[in-house]
Amino acid sequence: MSRSALTYARYLQLDGLLALQRVLSEPPEHDELLFIVVHQVYELWFKQLLHELARLRRNLEDGATMPALATFKRVLTIFKTLVAQIDVLETMTPASFNAFRARLQSASGFQSLQFRLLECALGIRRRQVLAAYAQGSAEWRRLRAAMTEPSLYDSFLAYLQRHGHAVLPALLVRDPGQSPAASDELQATLLAIYRQNDPAVQVCERLVDLDEALQEWRYRHVKMVERTIGNKPGTGGSSGVEYLRDTLFKPLFADLWAIRAGL
Repeated sequence: MSRSALTYARYLQLDGLLALQRVLSEPPEHDELLFIVVHQVYELWFKQLLHELARLRRNLEDGATMPALATFKRVLTIFKTLVAQIDVLETMTPASFNAFRARLQSASGFQSLQFRLLECALGIRRRQVLAAYAQGSAEWRRLRAAMTEPSLYDSFLAYLQRHGHAVLPALLVRDPGQSPAASDELQATLLAIYRQNDPAVQVCERLVDLDEALQEWRYRHVKMVERTIGNKPGTGGSSGVEYLRDTLFKPLFADLWAIRAGL
């Protein structure tokens, strides 16, 4: 084989990738490697989700139903993988985690920029999370900018309009810096779509699936943290389980849930 031929290891940059798992405990605690690997893999999946959600937004804004459904399928499958990874983390006992927890110092999952960007892409606007980053830092600026950009919800509205469904002009020009608010007028449009069995129903249902997938991940994450550290404060000074519980049962797409009683 030629020395310049591309190899599996070079294509995937495995030398660099596999050098990134550096345990800090001394002597090394066995489960610290697992903790690092799982969270690094989460960040890779977050990167892929952001990539896919950008494509999904383009699909919807173009009115491309079938490509959008295909992208939804990939996004939802990735979320299943995110949930499954919690099973791996839960093989770590509280004692084994506490054996190296102090090494995390102020590092915390609350500082995951990519997860915050993922929330923004899904329409969640919580400016208090900016406090996890130094004001004016590159991360702070990137997240603040993402909080003012249109979200998947706005792309969905554009999709409905493109397919001839009634969407109030005020919704189409709403401030994307605010989380979507429930709309009686939009709910009337959605009810008509469902009752007519319009093809847009499939897009609506995939949005509900996505909403449910995020909630499932949040719930499993809460329970994993609770069984590992109980009600202790989280690393980095966060409130830990208390904060995570507060994120549960808050729908991304309130209108799609509200219409269920009317169908």
